Amino acid sequence: QVQLVESGGGLVQAGGSLRLSCAASGRTFTSSTGMAWFRQAPGKEREFVATITWTGDRTYYADSVKGRFTISRDNPKNTVYLQMNSLKPEDTAVYYCANRPFRGLPFGYNYYSDLSYDAWGRGTQVTVSS
Repeated sequence: QVQLVESGGGLVQAGGSLRLSCAASGRTFTSSTGMAWFRQAPGKEREFVATITWTGDRTYYADSVKGRFTISRDNPKNTVYLQMNSLKPEDTAVYYCANRPFRGLPFGYNYYSDLSYDAWGRGTQVTVSS
């Protein structure tokens, strides 16, 4: 089982930037198909934000963050990042990273569903003030 720890959240004004980090331990990325970021705002369901393959050659983004957020990874450091620019108040949420195990399915299949992921961090709070 992989353990994930997020960091980098905080309070920022609208239009500002934050970079979230997700440090993985317990299992190397080689047994993982990819990693993802999800978020959950108060009173709402958890939603997909972005995902990246183990090799970093493919990414997918939610329409709401496309062009503003960038997901990346540093495999020697076992860390995945989420660079968030042009933040909006509606980006306020707890952000979670998740590991997608290898199940023999295409990377593009169901990447937006939390059922595709087997390990989650505890989350980091991002608050964007207007």
